[in-house]
Amino acid sequence: MHEIITLQLGQQSNYLATHFWNAQESYFTYTEDEQSFIDHDVHWRPGIAADGSETFMPRTVVYDLKGGFGSLKKINALYDIQEGDAPAQASSLWGGQTVVQRADPIAPSAYQQSLDAGLEPTRPTAEGVRYWSDFNRVYYHPRSIVQLNEYELGSSLAPFERWDTGEELFASLDKEHDIVDRDLRPFIEEADQMQGIQIMTTLDDAWGGFASRYLERLRDEYGKTTIWVWGLQEAFQGVEPVNKAKSLTEMYKQASLVIPIALPSSLPPRLRTALSLDASSSWHTAALLSAAVESATLPSRLKDAANRETLGHMTDRLNVHGKQTVANLQMSFAGAGGVPQSEEVGDDPKDGLRLDMDFRPADDLGDGGRRKQNGFHGGPKIFSQVLASRGEGDDRDQDMESEEGEDDRARRRGQREAISRRYRSKLSYPLLDSFPQIFRDDKGEALRDGLAVTTSLSTGTELSGRLKSLRSTVTRLIGLEDRETLSNELAEMADEYHEGWSSGSDSGEDD
Repeated sequence: MHEIITLQLGQQSNYLATHFWNAQESYFTYTEDEQSFIDHDVHWRPGIAADGSETFMPRTVVYDLKGGFGSLKKINALYDIQEGDAPAQASSLWGGQTVVQRADPIAPSAYQQSLDAGLEPTRPTAEGVRYWSDFNRVYYHPRSIVQLNEYELGSSLAPFERWDTGEELFASLDKEHDIVDRDLRPFIEEADQMQGIQIMTTLDDAWGGFASRYLERLRDEYGKTTIWVWGLQEAFQGVEPVNKAKSLTEMYKQASLVIPIALPSSLPPRLRTALSLDASSSWHTAALLSAAVESATLPSRLKDAANRETLGHMTDRLNVHGKQTVANLQMSFAGAGGVPQSEEVGDDPKDGLRLDMDFRPADDLGDGGRRKQNGFHGGPKIFSQVLASRGEGDDRDQDMESEEGEDDRARRRGQREAISRRYRSKLSYPLLDSFPQIFRDDKGEALRDGLAVTTSLSTGTELSGRLKSLRSTVTRLIGLEDRETLSNELAEMADEYHEGWSSGSDSGEDD
């Protein structure tokens, strides 16, 4: 069934993943006349509820800190087995009186209360969303919910910020519990033919360290499994560049593909009225990122064989020269049935396309990333690009690259020409009542009937300059103990994206 197992690590990743799962839930159809474009078995696991009814729940493991789950309970309505209020001492060896102290439960949001009551949902607001669970539409299996009580969300006394803190927490928990065996293996073992694992995590805080060590364990256990990492980032300040550099270098060694993502640092003029985004709201920012992430991975769960592709095959298309496992994400959008805008990177359409929104982190825009690329003047070169277009009109012609044969791709690879592939689906991106009204039409009105989206995942020379810029920053911030190792690893990564490097060229900058 080509299942994908998801790992969600931390508050920001769970905001992103909640939008993702809400979209997946919306693809279910409930009458014989309705046919879904989506193979639900890829992301959903069948089960039996406490009352014997059949259920479908996400194939995911959700990690967050103490206090990070909001009103979400580990045991939900589908698995609500009454345990009673037996006193604690009934099963205790202590014979004396015990006093149980409980924190006041977090009240469900108005949106959750509406869903629970079966009423027309009250649309969430940016001011009213406190936790990612406030706009969640799905039930999770109890095994999916893993709270890490060692740290508390938002704590100023013991903040979960430094990369080493996350690394140490994973090592401690794994030594005590064997995390992979306890949390993830049950989901993997019930899959018939797993196509891969996707990890959603932040790169620039302690979750980056936690995810890096988790990924290392996964690679030890499942050496040939395709593993994608969606790496979120915040602003460029404090210890964050060092955290990010450590995450990138560690994940680069283990992941099949790493896609760092952040809010676009700038937008084309037309989007300044077409996008109404509150950058201070995690609900808003995660919604924009999720629209891109969910659309970019759409081919991995389509029923249409002509446009379906596994994560592994998409990885092979992007990693054309062997060690280019860090990719860039872009997106354009229009109203359902419209055509998202794009422009050609070079003179030949097969040189690649540039879309409206570039989700590369803003701190990667050093001089090496734009003005002068890897010692070569002019624009960056794309090695490979995977495009996913959805929700467009029916009159779109099939792209030439989708008909390109293996021999032609091999020739282009040998001549170091861009290799591209576009996947298409009539399924528009769903704009649900749990989703903020951030997308606008030409009149400034909120789009409601779905979204036409084109996304791009690409590898190219641009990343070399970005890595060099990060290396230059990090070497000024990190201590002597780690400086040489981290600097060398970033330099080696940058070389893999330097045009002509692997073919023996000695032109370009020497850092």
